[in-house]
Amino acid sequence: MRTDIFARLDREPEPPKIEIPRMSRTRKALFGGTLAFYLAIVVAVLVSSSLVILDWKVMLFRPYQQWPELHPFLDYFVVLGQRGPTAVMIAAWLGWRSWRQHTLRPLLVLGAALLLLNVTVGAVKLGLGRLGPHYATQIGSTELFAGGDIFPSGHTANAVVTWGILSYLATTPRARRYLSVMSAVVALGVGATTVYLGTHWLSDVLLGWAAGLLILLGLPLFEPLIGRAELAIFAVRERWRARNRTTPSTPVASGGPRPAPVSTEASSLADEPPREPIGAGHGGHTGAGLNAGTVAGTGQLTQPRPHAVRSERTPGTPTGSRRPPHSRPMTGG
Repeated sequence: MRTDIFARLDREPEPPKIEIPRMSRTRKALFGGTLAFYLAIVVAVLVSSSLVILDWKVMLFRPYQQWPELHPFLDYFVVLGQRGPTAVMIAAWLGWRSWRQHTLRPLLVLGAALLLLNVTVGAVKLGLGRLGPHYATQIGSTELFAGGDIFPSGHTANAVVTWGILSYLATTPRARRYLSVMSAVVALGVGATTVYLGTHWLSDVLLGWAAGLLILLGLPLFEPLIGRAELAIFAVRERWRARNRTTPSTPVASGGPRPAPVSTEASSLADEPPREPIGAGHGGHTGAGLNAGTVAGTGQLTQPRPHAVRSERTPGTPTGSRRPPHSRPMTGG
């Protein structure tokens, strides 16, 4: 058994038993509290409460001008909240885990989370149509229903969901704790960075954190559907493999079966000119004609045996009678 660190790169012989998160009482309480916070932020912006005034104060403060030395670093750090690059990185990691553990659940969970993120966050963005700080038209206004798509913050919500998936799919309590801290730091940092750069209002970031957390807390509700999808995909794979095993390896022409291949020996014999049969009067040449054709009773082709060439001569005619001489004449009687 390999004990070095590279052994963990090998594929596990059997799928591990992974405990799937459930909607426990604690999770339900967190989900309810996060949903209440989400609705409170939306209402606070709709009624132009003190939260909107705080949005304007932070925007007019212009943090990117107060601490310009942070700008180069934060320009790169905010990429951790962009959906394209982060989805590719996380999908590559979860794809390796799916291969190693013989399961599609990590990739299916990521796909379900991103689908929920696009639907829920995208619907609220388009429905409220809020403009960002750089496109604001009137100081103190909520900038709602103006054709924008800034509320809630997509960068923030995506950072919560994408990096939070790692802790959600962790297989040990220790890994879950470490990954939870890491994902929380990244999500908080991405949200604060968007406020620093002036691309989002503070309320946008607050609503983005709540939107991403709601998706993570509600994922156990979709685990049965994810499990059925995994079984269906594996069933299709097994049917495909069975069909490939039963398919003949040699293709057959559309017009029918191909003729049997002819041996080189038979084809060479077929190309030779026909031989003249040799009569019985030529003695030893009778066997050559038989060997060049088909041996009677066997149906097999044989090659002709080499024979010596006899010199051409005129056969002599014997004189006299062929009867042997007798010692005494035969008498009648």
